[in-house]
Amino acid sequence: MSGTYLGMPAFPKAAHDAVRNGTLRGNLRHATHTIRDKRARAVAELEDWEELRAAGKAIKDRTLRHLDHYLVRLERAVTAAGGTVHWAADADEANRIVTALVKATGESEVVKVKSMATQEIGLNEALEAAGVRAYETDLAELIVQLGDDRPSHILVPAIHRNRGEIRDVFARRMGRWGRAAPEGLTDDPADLAEAARLHLREKFLRAKVGVSGANFMVAETGTLVVVESEGNGRMCLTLPETLISVVGIEKVVPTWRDLEVFLQLLPRSSTAERMNPYTSMWTGTADGDGPRHFHLVLLDNGRTDTLADEVGRQALRCIRCSACLNVCPVYERAGGHAYGSVYPGPIGAILSPQLRGTGSEVDASLPYASSLCGACYEVCPVAIDIPEVLVHLRERVVQGGEVTRQGVRVTLRPAKGHAAERAAMRAARWTLDHPGVLRAGQRLASRTRRLHPKRLPGPGRAWSDTRAVPEVPAESFRDWWQRTRGGAR
Repeated sequence: MSGTYLGMPAFPKAAHDAVRNGTLRGNLRHATHTIRDKRARAVAELEDWEELRAAGKAIKDRTLRHLDHYLVRLERAVTAAGGTVHWAADADEANRIVTALVKATGESEVVKVKSMATQEIGLNEALEAAGVRAYETDLAELIVQLGDDRPSHILVPAIHRNRGEIRDVFARRMGRWGRAAPEGLTDDPADLAEAARLHLREKFLRAKVGVSGANFMVAETGTLVVVESEGNGRMCLTLPETLISVVGIEKVVPTWRDLEVFLQLLPRSSTAERMNPYTSMWTGTADGDGPRHFHLVLLDNGRTDTLADEVGRQALRCIRCSACLNVCPVYERAGGHAYGSVYPGPIGAILSPQLRGTGSEVDASLPYASSLCGACYEVCPVAIDIPEVLVHLRERVVQGGEVTRQGVRVTLRPAKGHAAERAAMRAARWTLDHPGVLRAGQRLASRTRRLHPKRLPGPGRAWSDTRAVPEVPAESFRDWWQRTRGGAR
């Protein structure tokens, strides 16, 4: 599977190509509308949903303020339960740790589940370079891997594929990775699921090493939690002799009682279920039950730098429910691949530029991949104000300024291509600071309104190519007020 995003074009170019794919748009429209409608019904069942949402936000904010304390507490609890904790500052270090742990077992295969963090760091590619083959066991991830594709959704990575495409991928590629698809495979969902089940069963029974992520880590007890819908997670977490979990440091919660809140928020907001079909929890190791060796790799990879940003840090509250993707009009039309990141959609537009920085063309473009309609904030179960962070990051791209990179405060230079925007904003600020100039400009615009073009020249053409230029009224609000109510107090 190709997990690299190097060389991806900026979002405008990628989206320009994606919206011309009619099949892609049809798949996305059907899937996102179905998921969000089901979610709305599931959320409406709870009278205290907004209270739960506020509680989730408060727990996450408190944890992030004292993240160092809770991570140390987590390490102690995991170690006391028989596990081993490793700290990874970046993707390279995490890949080296996991690769060394797998090689130490003498195995050349691993099975994987719930592994967005491993996709973020490119673990599959690192393992392959070391002679280790990684098998994705989530059904959607399996589809993506067999198709030599990339995930395009947080919850449903293969959302861009329809049933016919999935059947073709299974028939063409399954045999190269293990058990081949049955002859005469149809696109019936039950047949596709059975083909995947038979293909994966031999992987589960043979694997000696499992690699997972986690939805939550409980600092109080050292317990890790995975919620999923297929049972593949349970197989990966219990059958292998060695389990390696790669988890972002922001996934920690202080106590079991805090976990209660998120186990109500996450299922309804992601899969529109009251409870996930499979909720797996493990604490270290136990004799005769589950893996004999457990390793927890705590991944930073830009998270502490994000934590240093008072506005942007709220992105670390994300519990990866994907609700924001399903309501976003931009994601629905462009799809996940256009974002050039394992984290697509609105949350990816604010998380990726903070984890990776805004130095590349694609990362500098992501804060603009939004209409700022606010729908993402309305559905977020932990109340991340995504539009606020988008505007904050746009300012960073255009103006530059101080940010934290690898724990050091540095000054970013403004990104290229925004000189006209900066000049326009400076001119607007000066005009708004001089009421007389503003009034004169408004009157001039009103008196010359019949001469105004229907399309803007220069850089403005990108805006007016898809929008109607607003007509200037015959009279400004200031002049109307003065004429109609100027003599009144």
